[in-house]
Amino acid sequence: MTPAPEKPLDKLGIALRVGLFFIIGWITLNLSAWLMYGILGQPGIFVISALASFTAAAVANAITVRIYERGRLSDLGLAWTTGSLREFGMGTGIAFLGAALILGGSLAVGIAQMETVPGVEHPVSRFVFASVVLLFGAAGEEILFRGYAFQLLIRRLGPFATILPVSILFGLGHADNPNAGALAIVNTVMWGVLLGYSYLRTKALWLPIGLHFGWNLALPLFGASVSGLTIMVTGYGLHWRAGDLWSGGGYGPEGGLLTTVIVVVLFFAIHRLFPQRLSE
Repeated sequence: MTPAPEKPLDKLGIALRVGLFFIIGWITLNLSAWLMYGILGQPGIFVISALASFTAAAVANAITVRIYERGRLSDLGLAWTTGSLREFGMGTGIAFLGAALILGGSLAVGIAQMETVPGVEHPVSRFVFASVVLLFGAAGEEILFRGYAFQLLIRRLGPFATILPVSILFGLGHADNPNAGALAIVNTVMWGVLLGYSYLRTKALWLPIGLHFGWNLALPLFGASVSGLTIMVTGYGLHWRAGDLWSGGGYGPEGGLLTTVIVVVLFFAIHRLFPQRLSE
């Protein structure tokens, strides 16, 4: 983000800005979800979740960055630079590879197997549609949780006082997802730390969006649930022979220990591959 010249801002001022951001986001999220649900109904819950979060993120960020910084959405780490495609592409590839490693490895050693799911037609068009929706969902969550409020807190309070608390909120935001358990929330908090750290390394949102998108894209390709949501793409589902502690149960791999391990691995990969960028 390219902020306006800094002015003294006390804790009340910070709280008011962050509070307005989340009030606008909360109202927009619920209103857009309600409207979309009225149109699409329960079968469209996957699309509703993604588009409502994207809408809430765009509105909350656009209003607050305009009011307080006289800026635009592009100022929140969304400006397209020479490194944007690299960061987004590498983030997508790294996360996709991480998911493929745990799921493909599980298939290879026999603790999981692919089973045919009847009634799934047109897998190519399903994949394209799911990819677009997942991209909107990933971008929406990143702009919402790593957008104006997050970046303001980073600037005013520092990364250590910002990344973990926001990551806890990110984890709790998934607590109502189907089959969410304690380990699923812990893993989601860890993902929040990873995504926040990715922003800190690049001072942009392209790497976090890529990581989020790549992970969410890989899971349905292997027939696994994404944060408790089942997205049928290929006509195959992943059936586990291991217990829920490893597989994540109905929540999907994000609720299991395999994801706990891979998030740590991804953290060190990001640290190694992306030298920290100085503020511009």
